[in-house]
Amino acid sequence: MPTLAEALTTGPVVLDGGLSTELESRGHDVTSALWSARLLRDDPAAIRDAHAAFEAAGAQVATTASYQATVPGFAAAGFDDAPGLIARSVALAREGAPSSWVAGSVGPYGAYLADGSEYTGDYLSSVTLPELREFHRPRLQVLAEAGVDVLACETLPGAAEVEALLAEVTALDVPAWFSLSAVTGSDGVARTRRGEPLSDVLGMVRGVDQVVAVGVNCTDPASVVPAVVWARVASGKPVVVYPNSGERWDADARAWTGDAGVGDVSEWLSAGARLVGGCCRVRPADVAAIAGTVRGGSWSTS
Repeated sequence: MPTLAEALTTGPVVLDGGLSTELESRGHDVTSALWSARLLRDDPAAIRDAHAAFEAAGAQVATTASYQATVPGFAAAGFDDAPGLIARSVALAREGAPSSWVAGSVGPYGAYLADGSEYTGDYLSSVTLPELREFHRPRLQVLAEAGVDVLACETLPGAAEVEALLAEVTALDVPAWFSLSAVTGSDGVARTRRGEPLSDVLGMVRGVDQVVAVGVNCTDPASVVPAVVWARVASGKPVVVYPNSGERWDADARAWTGDAGVGDVSEWLSAGARLVGGCCRVRPADVAAIAGTVRGGSWSTS
């Protein structure tokens, strides 16, 4: 099996979808501060089965249930074997999706805080670069030692966290992709959640051999194509995109609103995206549609 980086030189690769969404749809409670990581201890078979569903739908990458799995997060919840549970996330992805590359999910510091600040990056004004590096280092090391094919540094809200993770990934010398939760303004410029130009932030990875792809996730499908263009130009790397379903969370009503649909995947591919899938609310049926578009080849790179 080629490496993921090698595969991306020959054509698009299909990611999975929202793992927590799939687990919730199967009746599991993912509302705690640990989110789906709680099931690494309480119901690991459920995680394995969700991975299997995405691979059966056509996903070629299985993203581990470690987005919210951190050493301090497990300790705060009273779980006493954080390294073992993080490593288990890799084993479950291998078992559930044996034909897929395994991506070790590394969520931002704000995900550990479990207060929604990963979508604003407000904490980046009070957490130092050394503190961010120290926070991320144990999970990165465990995932690397457990044998992931690539580290998925995802839903990053700003430049400071990219800088911290980039330093750690380089020190580990492990393949990684970097994906930001970005927004596109009325001026057509894609920016991080902290308001920084996306091109400036993604330009930080240019020339870093360990980074195999850069792009956006957990964003509105309407922002995908502009972000792909900015990412290609800024980084010189293959582009990864996996947006949400297109629905929006109404915090007052505590319900999802709007019409579901990730958008026109052929437009992503034509713009230059090479690692494509879905994030929140994207289920196996959606991944199957994405995979069908990739296999159909009815798009051309601009």
